[in-house]
Amino acid sequence: MSEMATFGAGCFWGIEAAFRRVPGVIDTAVGYSGGHMPNPTYEDVCTDETGHAEVVQVTFDPAKVSYEQLLDVFWQIHDPTQVNRQGPDFGAQYRTAIFFHSPEQEAAANKSKAALEASGKFRRPIATEITPAAPFYRAEEYHQRYLEKRGAASCHF
Repeated sequence: MSEMATFGAGCFWGIEAAFRRVPGVIDTAVGYSGGHMPNPTYEDVCTDETGHAEVVQVTFDPAKVSYEQLLDVFWQIHDPTQVNRQGPDFGAQYRTAIFFHSPEQEAAANKSKAALEASGKFRRPIATEITPAAPFYRAEEYHQRYLEKRGAASCHF
């Protein structure tokens, strides 16, 4: 039985590539979540007016990888102190966000965020929002596995 996890951590191309390498991840899809416009396009989201974040929806086998392990990957692959930006990308669509799918995921996400804040790893506060999973709108096909299709290992950062 598989479970779903949804993360926003900047440009979804690199985030998807990182999660695809995790053993126990069954599938990934990039898309948009957390906004107010139904069925947004990439162009819509790039206006920074729809409220959506670029996200990766991760389908995983909890017998092979735990949600907590996926959270560890999430924290490692971006700067969670950045507000509405990652690297050279800026706008609300690049915000750091965890969209939980169950009370257990919510509790794990909050515990993980609190532990990271307490660790002193970052000088600035963690800006990651933790909110209930919102409707997920799959991005256009050319965005799916974008880096893999181009033989690239990662984005610009």
